[in-house]
Parts: sequence; C-alpha cells; structure tokens
Amino acid sequence: MFPLGSVLFPCVAIPLRVFEPRYLTMVGRLLDEDEPGFEFGVVLIERGSEAGGGDQRASVGTMARLVSAAAGAEDLLIVGVGTRRFTVERWVDEDPYPRAELSMLPDLEWSEALAPLRAEAEAVVRRLIARVAEPHADAGIELSDDPVAAVWQLAAIAPLGEYDRYTLLRSTSMGGLLRQVVDLTLEAEELWSAE
Repeated sequence: MFPLGSVLFPCVAIPLRVFEPRYLTMVGRLLDEDEPGFEFGVVLIERGSEAGGGDQRASVGTMARLVSAAAGAEDLLIVGVGTRRFTVERWVDEDPYPRAELSMLPDLEWSEALAPLRAEAEAVVRRLIARVAEPHADAGIELSDDPVAAVWQLAAIAPLGEYDRYTLLRSTSMGGLLRQVVDLTLEAEELWSAE
C-alpha cells in the first residue's frame, strides 16, 4: 500500500518519486515478481505526512499497475496506472511497508444514456481549466475513446481539491460520478469567481 497526499483514479497514470526505505523495499519486491502486471494500492492520507508514517488514511483507494521504474541516485522514479477501486477492510503489520486487507469495489458501468451528462461535465471542466490555467492549457488534454476511462480521466483533470477528488472516487454509479464532477466543478468555479 502506498498512502499519498493525492487521490488516484482508475485509468489514470501517477508518477511517483520513491525514496523512503520502506517503499523502496515494496517496489523492489514488486519488481522481483515473476508475473507481469504487479499492483500496489494507493490511498489518500486524510491527516498527517506522506513521509515517516503515523498518518490517518482514507478507506477507499485504487490499485495501481506498475508500468515503469527507473533508478535515480538515491531514489526510484516509477509510474503506475490506476486499475480497480477498493475498500480497506483493515490495516495489517506495516513491517516492512504498509499493507492492508482489501475488498474490491464493483467497476462503474457506462450507458449511452449518460452521453449528454458526460458532454456537460466535460464542458464545465474544460471551461474551468481554461479559466484557472494558462491560456489554451486544456487544448492538449485528450480523453480516452473508452467512455469509462474518459470519465475517470475527466475527474482527474477537473481542477478540484483532494477531498473533492476523494468524493468522486467513492461514487457508486457512473451517473453519480458525472453529476458530482459537474456539481463540484461548478462550486469550484463559483469560488474562483469570488476571488
């Protein structure tokens, strides 16, 4: 398990700089596995620090498939891609690195009836990105052709805080996820307008 100060969504890549001995051990063990497609869990740290442990962790997270690793002088640069969401049933012994017993959450299912809501969510997100980022920053952001992946990617690019992202991660339906993307992005837009 890799507790972080950020949320990972399914179908989204996450680059990580690994320098703590316990996580170097974890990644080393993943790389030693004979089977390709090794995974680790990512959970949001709700309170506390990413380094050193002693943090308070969220109960819902995302598995990440390790897709690359490059050694630096005193660290590893890895990239993972989110796969499945899970609920932490309980944390177990953290020696030599954080571990937990998990239950997988069901995948959210796409329906073509959601296409108008997805279009609305994308328009709202891109409008706010254009407002808060450099001019034309959203021009290079392409979403997957797969509608499920595209919705998770849309959630990832929405300019929201980590607790709002965690709310999105906990969605129980694709329609609910899209509705929350719209609502939370509109709330964020109001805050930007007030400044």
